[in-house]
Amino acid sequence: MIIEKRAYARAGLLGNPSDGYFGKTISIIVRNFGAHISLYESPELKIEPQEQDLNEFRNIYHLVESVSLTGYYGGSRLIKAAIKKFAEYCEKEQIKIASKNFTIRYRSSIPRQVGLAGSSAIVTATMRALMEFYKVEIIPEMLANLVLSAESDELGISAGLQDRVIQAFEGCVYMDFDKTHFEKNKQGIYERLEPHKLPNLYIAYKVDLGKVSGAVLNNIRVKYEKGDQEVINTLTQIADLAEQGKEAIAQADTNRLNELINLNFDLRCKIMNISDSNHELVSAARACGVSAKFTGSGGSIIGVYPDDEALTKLVIAMRRLNARVIKPYIL
Repeated sequence: MIIEKRAYARAGLLGNPSDGYFGKTISIIVRNFGAHISLYESPELKIEPQEQDLNEFRNIYHLVESVSLTGYYGGSRLIKAAIKKFAEYCEKEQIKIASKNFTIRYRSSIPRQVGLAGSSAIVTATMRALMEFYKVEIIPEMLANLVLSAESDELGISAGLQDRVIQAFEGCVYMDFDKTHFEKNKQGIYERLEPHKLPNLYIAYKVDLGKVSGAVLNNIRVKYEKGDQEVINTLTQIADLAEQGKEAIAQADTNRLNELINLNFDLRCKIMNISDSNHELVSAARACGVSAKFTGSGGSIIGVYPDDEALTKLVIAMRRLNARVIKPYIL
């Protein structure tokens, strides 16, 4: 029997990047893209490599293109880290798993390095496949923690819980990472929001823009840990936007949600260096009469569009920037 599991892309609607700093966020799952894991029993434990895991290239330019897009490592390291953390979790919880091996392979349609959480999707899908293979139940809150641990503790990826929580819960989720609660419970306060109450959303992403998110956020981390007051105050303001956004969604206040989305990006600009290419993406979208902010660390944006006419303008404007536009499927 072959086990097939998926985890989907995600987009931060409001509050990011405050999730890694005891902040608040709202995120949605994006079922347009996903990571797919296939797993079946075999004599030995085997991870089948994909193209990005191989060290064979057509020429020197192919190597440069590959490294620019996926970095120096492919997805196999993510699967290894997930397997290790799963085994350690079972041992810690005294869960006896069957003595059997498996072969595992992955594939992903999530655009690389544009802030749609492709790495954590691979880890999450791997965890789900292992859970079914070994008949182990893990609640979403703990699953999110395990995925984060696999990436941060094992691989040194700078990340917060937001991506892992929304990929574990799916749908639309409000997250409050209150410091006192988080340090006591090792998790945030998570509240499912009703996706059908969301207005018309779009996501646009550049097909030729990529940057490892950990590298983007490291500068903020250093300043935050040094007590930089501007960074701390700005992250607090960004977190508050998520709380206001939750109320705006409940009241179907689209105008207010638009304002909050734009403000989220404007505040981020105060504490982060935003590349010209990313600025161009946001500016072009706003010129079409839609709101715009990063879905994650850059390379893709999310916002609200008022009608089909504005969406058409957006598609045309994004095409000029070699960017694609989608309407995210949440359910």
